[in-house]
Amino acid sequence: MKVAAVQMVSGFSVQANLDSARALLAEAAQAGAELAVLPEYFCLMGQRDSDKLGVREGVAEGPIQSFLAKAARELGLWIVGGTLPLVAGDETHVRNTSLVFSPAGERVARYDKIHLFKFDNGRERYDESRVIEPGGEPVTFDLKDRAGHTWRIGMSVCYDLRFPELYRALGADVLLVPSAFTYVTGQAHWELLLRARAVENLAYVIAPAQGGTHENRRRTWGHSMVVDPWGAVLAERDEGPAVVIADLDPDHLAQVRLQLPALQHRVI
Repeated sequence: MKVAAVQMVSGFSVQANLDSARALLAEAAQAGAELAVLPEYFCLMGQRDSDKLGVREGVAEGPIQSFLAKAARELGLWIVGGTLPLVAGDETHVRNTSLVFSPAGERVARYDKIHLFKFDNGRERYDESRVIEPGGEPVTFDLKDRAGHTWRIGMSVCYDLRFPELYRALGADVLLVPSAFTYVTGQAHWELLLRARAVENLAYVIAPAQGGTHENRRRTWGHSMVVDPWGAVLAERDEGPAVVIADLDPDHLAQVRLQLPALQHRVI
């Protein structure tokens, strides 16, 4: 199955971001991808965290979700909408939600980011809990590709990458990690963590990211990539809008798990 990790440098305008995403998704479809994954915050990288509150949507309603459903249907793609803000339990928070749409335009899975990023090195400060309400449930979905093979896909978002127990619980063939890693943390840990999660779980990893300097002056690390179950980076793009294409091979996955049956050796 050919897949696409879509890298973006999203800004203040939701419509401009959606237009950019649509062009990149079309490029992915033209390249033969069956699954395209957008990055975290693909629809908005605002001036301040609270800007998310102004564009939050209800479940199954709103222009961002309509865009994803329509693009999936028109392009014949499975699309994972990186993340978008959905309503939460109070007016001062949103859920940071990743939604999956089938080529029929139907929403088939929803994952709310569980682990919320906090970082302070004296120069950069982030605390997602000020605006984001955490989710609490791991999520997987099944995707049957054009060749008839069914893949179990596990969902996660960005900071989740630092919590390996989540990925163990998923038990998936393919792990999705739409992200907006900071430049500092990405430079230090992004590839290391992605390859570790792939090797630990003997699974493919699709990791689309925000990559560049945004209108709010924040710089994200980028380096969107696809990693195979042996930890090899199959494709990567450092910065700027891009479509990172790679092939997932079920026979290779089966062979790796057969020759190194680590998943069967778990005792805790």
